[in-house]
Amino acid sequence: MTTIEKRATSDYRPKMRPSQIALYGFGILILVLLGWRIYNVVSVEQYPIQFWAIQSINGLVLGSVYALIALGYTLVYGILFMINFAHGEVVMLGGFAGYFALQLCIRWGWVAADAPFFQSWLAVLFPIAVGMIASLLVAMALERIAYRPLRGAQRLIPLISAIGASFFLQYSALLIFGVTPHNYQKPAVLTGAVSLGDSGVFISKTGLFIILASIVLMLILYILVQKTKIGRAMRAVAEDQEMASLMGVDVNRIIVFTFVIGGLLAGAGGVMLGYQNTVMRFNTGFIPGLKAFTAAVLGGIGNVPGAMIGAIILGELEALGPSLLGLPNEYKDVIAFSVLIFVLIFRPTGILGERLSRERA
Repeated sequence: MTTIEKRATSDYRPKMRPSQIALYGFGILILVLLGWRIYNVVSVEQYPIQFWAIQSINGLVLGSVYALIALGYTLVYGILFMINFAHGEVVMLGGFAGYFALQLCIRWGWVAADAPFFQSWLAVLFPIAVGMIASLLVAMALERIAYRPLRGAQRLIPLISAIGASFFLQYSALLIFGVTPHNYQKPAVLTGAVSLGDSGVFISKTGLFIILASIVLMLILYILVQKTKIGRAMRAVAEDQEMASLMGVDVNRIIVFTFVIGGLLAGAGGVMLGYQNTVMRFNTGFIPGLKAFTAAVLGGIGNVPGAMIGAIILGELEALGPSLLGLPNEYKDVIAFSVLIFVLIFRPTGILGERLSRERA
């Protein structure tokens, strides 16, 4: 009986190898130990429900920023099947551009507490627009200089080029902007907090703005990809570049457009990081970039909805994980990258699975 005939019979079940059984057994053991640890911590600490609600909101804010950054990773991977490891530096440069735009707003008096409402919102949106444009230009330059000449090369070569571009941009920013942190001054409309009814739960106006702005940008991206002509061309190139080219699609133009979209989202994410953390350094984009990559892998690399879901999950794990496990908040990075390791071990295709049309090399 052939393999196909065996699979056609109702009593045939593929056998798991001993190594797979041991691996899944190890995973179940880890989950049991984590569950026991969480139960003990929650029972002893007895945090109020308001605490968990506030931490969940903080996780949603983090996840919203990670989602904007992760979408750049997953869009490029869906088209070119490569990881743009310089994407974190694109975020950082957008954040710096937004910082200098914010300094102009301060000079013009738009950030002051007594500034008119319209000018206060201009002080919020103008740095975001400048940061998006700056990141767009950096992303286009990366595609043209570091990636396009290597498009037909083996997949390891563009990866090395991306890592080199990442260090080049990071240390160029160090030489230009220095090691001194650049502090964001929040406009008046982003200071303070909003109460959620009589629950005793508050959300900062900055966090609320980040969540709403991220939702709007992700909805725009979804409509662009799913409902427009250029979005159909992007999906066609992701499916089969050669066939799309034969059907009249300008592949180079679509690839550049993909980097443009990723750069715009990265710039918005960089300025929102500045508003949230109130500081910008030459290496600000490195860790958020790695975490956004983790979110993309968690949701399913190349999968746009998966990147959004993975980012929200990662943000919640960072916000809730240290408290659930009884660890200092400094361990949130350990939790985030531990998630990456376990996802790669137990489900390397992510929660929603990879969106790949061609076999990986």
